[in-house]
Amino acid sequence: MNPTKWMLTVIGLLLIGGSAVVLVTFKAHQKLGQPGVKTRPLANSLNLEVVLPEMVLDYSSEWLEQTAAVTNTLPPDTSFGSRRYIGPDTNFSAQVTVVLMGSDRTSLHKPQFCLTGGGWTIDNNATREETVRIEQPQPYDLPVVKYVAARELQFDGQNVAARGIYVYWYVAEDALSATESGLERMWSMARSLITTGVLQRWAYISYFAVCLPGQEEATYERLKKLIAASVPEYQLTPKPKTQGLGTER
Repeated sequence: MNPTKWMLTVIGLLLIGGSAVVLVTFKAHQKLGQPGVKTRPLANSLNLEVVLPEMVLDYSSEWLEQTAAVTNTLPPDTSFGSRRYIGPDTNFSAQVTVVLMGSDRTSLHKPQFCLTGGGWTIDNNATREETVRIEQPQPYDLPVVKYVAARELQFDGQNVAARGIYVYWYVAEDALSATESGLERMWSMARSLITTGVLQRWAYISYFAVCLPGQEEATYERLKKLIAASVPEYQLTPKPKTQGLGTER
C-alpha cells in the first residue's frame, strides 16, 4: 500500500472511530430528528410506514412486505416502505425499498450486504458515484451510488446469466449523502449531535432492476427516469426554495 492510500485509510478509520465515540457519548442526551421521507403511523406500533406512490409515470405497482429475515435482523425500531414498479411493457420492473432508522443507527446496513446476501456478485470496476437530475420541488442533482452485479437465475428450468442494477443513497431532514465509504454520512451524524444534540434520522433508499447482459446501460437509464419521477412524490429533502435548502455533499 502506497503512503497516500495508507494515510487515507488511517484517516477513514479515525473518522469512523471518532464518529462512533461521539454517537455513544451523546446517545443519552440525543433527540431523534425528523425523517427526510413521507411517513404515516402504523396501527398498534411505534414504527412508521414510508409512503411510496402507487402510480408513477405509466408504471403500476404492488406493495411488498418485508421478510422475517429482514425484520428479525434489523433493530425493532426500523421502519420500511417497499414497492415493485412494473412498466407498461412488463419487460421492465424495479423494486424500490426505503429503510428508515429509529434511534438505533445500525438499521443502516451496508448496501453490499443486500446484494451479496441475495447471491449477487458486485462488479467493483463498474461501481460509480453519480447524480440523477431531479426537477421537483426545485432542480437539483441527487447524489447516488450505482452498482452492477451478476448472478445466474432460473428461467424455464434453465440457468440464465443476469445482471442487476442497484442504485442507492441516504436522506435525512435537510441532508443527502451517497458515498461508497459512508464516511460523509457518519461525519454528518456526529456533527449534528455535537452542535445540536439531534440524531439525524437517515433513510436508506434503493432502486433495483434485473436485466440481461448487454442491457445494463439501457436499464440504468430507465431507472434514472423512474427515480426522477418518483422521488419528488415521497422524499422531503430538499425542501421547496421558499422553505430553504440544506444538503450535505
